[in-house]
Amino acid sequence: MTPRICAALGAVLVLSIVCGVALGPVSVPFGDVLRLLKAGLTGGTIGAHEVGHYRIVWDIRLPRVLLAAVVGAGLAVVGVAIQAMVRNALADPYVLGISSGASVGATAVATTGLFASLGVYALSTAAFLSALAAMALVYLAARKNGLSPLRLVLTGTACAYGFSAIAMLLVFQSPRGEAARAAMFWLLGSLGGVTWTSLPVAAATITAGVLYLQTQAKRLNAMSMGDETATTLGVDVTSLRKALFVVTAAMTGVLVAVSGAVGFVGLMLPHLVRLAVGADHRKVLAVAPLAGACFLIWVDVAARLLAAPEELPLGVITAALGVPCFVFLMRGRGYVFGGR
Repeated sequence: MTPRICAALGAVLVLSIVCGVALGPVSVPFGDVLRLLKAGLTGGTIGAHEVGHYRIVWDIRLPRVLLAAVVGAGLAVVGVAIQAMVRNALADPYVLGISSGASVGATAVATTGLFASLGVYALSTAAFLSALAAMALVYLAARKNGLSPLRLVLTGTACAYGFSAIAMLLVFQSPRGEAARAAMFWLLGSLGGVTWTSLPVAAATITAGVLYLQTQAKRLNAMSMGDETATTLGVDVTSLRKALFVVTAAMTGVLVAVSGAVGFVGLMLPHLVRLAVGADHRKVLAVAPLAGACFLIWVDVAARLLAAPEELPLGVITAALGVPCFVFLMRGRGYVFGGR
């Protein structure tokens, strides 16, 4: 069944990319989208009257849609790995405090002009650097006894509150109202202003992370059953948890740097995927990136259309979808963490 689900999701992903490029405040007919994409990929020619649509399709929407797919895939896979690593059904990519740490750097750029010399890369650079600093702080604080799940969750949660307080203080004290609004918008998740330069590093990092986590699927199965059981099965739990912490934290830092803090994707998608394919991480980690990519593309389309010509933060839409979904899951008697 899993290969069929992956094939179906792959087809849906291709269709979603085309729809994501076509739909927006300025609609582009699907036939024109396919022709312009072909021209861009093959170096073909277009008519003078199509230059405007070509720029919309190739320079604005396509990199944004592809980055939405990368971010959605990354959040879903990181959510799966972290829930197994800390054995907590409420864990998501932000439970380790990395996202809140990144928000401090991003907010500082938006409200104080830090790293202004880097131009359009200032915000993402500051967010990633502060995410790395948060990762180091959480690791140093929680490393006793081999990064136990409880220590990781408690340390990450405590640091997240501290980082969030700093970010809110920067927003509160900002003399520029528009800068504070931009910071708050970013904190809720946004793909606005994405260009082709934003895509390669994020895509390469997330692809490498996904492939690594897929190679650890059997060990994640063992870890999900508890440290003692995993140890009896020959898994070095301490080393594995350290490796997972570094990989998932680095992936989260990159994701937050390019898209802000998009909530609920890394919490909700893993549960929905387990509901469809079961608890085996070999299946979950094959389906989750495709499901996450499709989901966030359509969330981004909704963000562009629902309040056009303005945009909604991605986190608003994911929360609006995620809360009813979780209520449904919690009311379902057949669902428990890890499958049915």
